[in-house]
Formats: sequence, structure tokens, C-alpha cells
Amino acid sequence: MSVIRQPEVLGRTTQRRVVGVAAALSAAAVETLAVGLWFGIVVGPRTASTALAGLGILFCGSLLRTVVLGATVHNLGNLLEPHQLGSAVVLTTGWIVWLLVAELIGGGSGIVVATTLLAGLLTTQFVLERRAFGLPSIGGVAVRPLVPGVLLAAGAATLLATAWFTDWTVSSPPLSVGFATATVQIVALHIGVVVFGIFAFLAHQRRFQRILNP
Repeated sequence: MSVIRQPEVLGRTTQRRVVGVAAALSAAAVETLAVGLWFGIVVGPRTASTALAGLGILFCGSLLRTVVLGATVHNLGNLLEPHQLGSAVVLTTGWIVWLLVAELIGGGSGIVVATTLLAGLLTTQFVLERRAFGLPSIGGVAVRPLVPGVLLAAGAATLLATAWFTDWTVSSPPLSVGFATATVQIVALHIGVVVFGIFAFLAHQRRFQRILNP
């Protein structure tokens, strides 16, 4: 029967799309902030204290992204279950392994190999996260999370490339604010974070639409 004869169907579809976009924006914002802060701390020379600080930020971001999924599927009450915390640990580990592999190989080859590995790890994490929240299995479950994983990994590759292969800064003219003078500076890494955020949104939008409309 046509949705014109069943307006409630159209209403539910629209509501799911709105919820999916909101969830994707939230997840992308959390992931961009966490990965961006972690990356900015550890991409250069690092100490034990900066590495631990970056690890804490990354894990908190991974956990918050899990909260977004839990809120979307109305299952927040079981958030602290071990298999759901384990999903956040897998995500955190994936980002760390990605950077370590890229640094170990180095150059463009390091980015390609590490990004390919990250795409696989993210795809695996998406599947584990889906199972952790008891979401129903869907046909081609191993393939459908692959596209979000590849998109997110592509954003990560852009982030790493801007840090390794670009070195420019754009500064605004001095701005007078009362008795103080401020200058706004934009470096290549900032652009990389923005691009990563765009890829993260595209990845999570596709992912949440699949979750809400299996």
C-alpha cells in the first residue's frame, strides 16, 4: 500500500532519518575531537606522560561514541557491560596500531599500509559493536560496515598526510581586542582535522542509517 495512504509510515521513516543524522553528527563530533586531540598530542615527539594523556583522551572518545550508539538504540542501561566496554577498547587499540604501523614503515607506504589495516580494524569494530548492543544481524553484515570503515580510514589517512607532508601556516592580521592584540593562525593539521570530521560524518551517517533502517 502506498505511503500516501499510510502517513504514519512516512512519519516513522522521516523520524528515523532525523535520528540517524543527529546520531551521525554526534558520533562524528566525538570521534573528531578525540582523535584530533590524541593525534595532536602524540604525532610529534612524545613522552610517557603525553602518550598516557593521549591514550586517556582516545579511550574516553571511544567510550562516548559507544554512548551515542547506546542512546540511539535505547540501550544505555547496559552500557557498562564487559562486551560493550570491550568494543571501546578495540576501537582505541585500532587507532594506536594504525599510527604505530604508519610510523614503523614511514612515508607514503606507511600511510597506505596503515590505512588499509585501519579500515579492516574499524570494520571489525563496527561488527563487534553491533553485536555488543544486541542489534539484529543483517544480510552481508561483513560487507556493509566495510564502507564506513573505509571512509573513516580515508579521513585518517588525510589527517596523517597533512601532518607528515605539509608545513604551512596562515596567519590573520593582528586583531585588536580592547587592550590586547590577537592573531589567528591556521596550520595544515587543522585542515586535516576538518577533512577527517567530514569523512567521519559520512561514515557514521551511512552506519546509523543501516542500523535504523536494516
